[in-house]
Amino acid sequence: MTELRVAAVDLGATSGRVMAARVGADHLSLEEVHRFPNGGVPVGRSLFWDILGIHREVLGGLGRVARSGPLHGIGIDSWAVDYGLLDRDGELLGNPYSHRDARTAGVPERVARQVSPQELYAVSGLQELPFNTVFQLYAARGTAALEAADSLLLLPDLLGYWLTGRIGAERTNASTTGLLDIASGTWSSDLAARLGLPWSILPPLRDAGSVVGPVRPEVAADLGLDADVPVIAVGSHDTASAVVAVPADTAGFGYISSGTWSLVGLELERPVLSEDARLADFTNEGGVDGTVRFLKNVTGLWVLSECVRAWKGRGTPATDLASLLAGAGTATPLRTVVDINDPSLLPPGTATDPMPERVVALARAAGEPVPQSPGEIARCVLDSLALAYRRHLRTAARLAGRDLEVVHVVGGGSQNHLLCQLTSDALGLPVLAGPAEAAALGNALVQARTLGADLPDLAAMRALVRRTHDVRRHDPRPGLDWDAADRRVATPTHHQETSWTERR
Repeated sequence: MTELRVAAVDLGATSGRVMAARVGADHLSLEEVHRFPNGGVPVGRSLFWDILGIHREVLGGLGRVARSGPLHGIGIDSWAVDYGLLDRDGELLGNPYSHRDARTAGVPERVARQVSPQELYAVSGLQELPFNTVFQLYAARGTAALEAADSLLLLPDLLGYWLTGRIGAERTNASTTGLLDIASGTWSSDLAARLGLPWSILPPLRDAGSVVGPVRPEVAADLGLDADVPVIAVGSHDTASAVVAVPADTAGFGYISSGTWSLVGLELERPVLSEDARLADFTNEGGVDGTVRFLKNVTGLWVLSECVRAWKGRGTPATDLASLLAGAGTATPLRTVVDINDPSLLPPGTATDPMPERVVALARAAGEPVPQSPGEIARCVLDSLALAYRRHLRTAARLAGRDLEVVHVVGGGSQNHLLCQLTSDALGLPVLAGPAEAAALGNALVQARTLGADLPDLAAMRALVRRTHDVRRHDPRPGLDWDAADRRVATPTHHQETSWTERR
């Protein structure tokens, strides 16, 4: 196989990167060429994405990749659910909202009066989250932008449109909208019509691995690219790309794509649409090659990073991540555990409502020992995350009728050795940590296959990851009563009822 060099654009909600990836028969590597900060921009009472700023940074990164060597393809992955609207001239109608904006407060309840949660789940298979695209669109009914819209593009597809001029929606990301029929892989125009949504704005669907189109001539000229460099639809939901690069060699694996969010689940051949799965808030999202990602969204290392941001803002000493993890490692294990998925932990911390105080408030409301030091708060967060991983992976295996043999942790959280060890302890299973750059690797692998690499299926892609990337193994240690800790989270003394939108 001839070595290929592709650009993997990997966008996160707090930062974005443009990576130069090299893929050969026994070679798979990444070089970070450009990194830039990202985040929601508050305007009045709303929160938007600076999508033009993101596009500028992507162009700058692609130009650097082109100047440093040959470029055979471009792929873009990002977070899910958020979108931009185009008018009939193909122009953007305003800044896209961030999924952390409060405009969907109470919307799921209003939608339920027209289409029941059971009906929604039977079509989309999605966990009910207030920021799912279907709820964002319902909140936008009657707005000038939605009434003028000709096309809706999820953010990776919007950026791809600006590069190529081609309109479409990649299926793994489309599956997060709540408007895709997860069983058939097609848009549910009936569901959109029942909710009074303009289903005609939903674009044609494309599969991961399809060619979106060549880069526009004017873009190629500006960046110094060859005119025929293709943009390739990868698993444009970053978790779909990350799961491609899980270095599994058995069907009995669970995964945790660990970063700002933790996506905790299994890879299946078909969705699980039972009432038990709906009541357990499990989601069925599309994966590469027709697979299904049966998973639970867990508020991930976001909580810890928001704590770090608050402490740094106050000048609290020894609150860099390394010092915090050292303090957490010496703190009493399982002393304080909370529901890490509590809605109060979802919105960003503020000067008047910082994240460390939210964690403390949750502990106090649940009747748990109140953590005092930053190290104790960090240990509370990590123990609570490990408990959530334990609970949801076991539930996923039960609902899907699967046996778990091993858990793979990929993404940035794979470098948090304490959290990976706690996860192994909690589950009583080996945890294999790495690679950290799974989303960008999966992005590059799908591109390489489209460009002719001998990577016929997911097994071949994962075998290449195993040959080229080390993983760190964590085996379970006995001694802690995780069952008792889990019962404490499941039956707290008092549950805080404040919704995430009310806290914002």
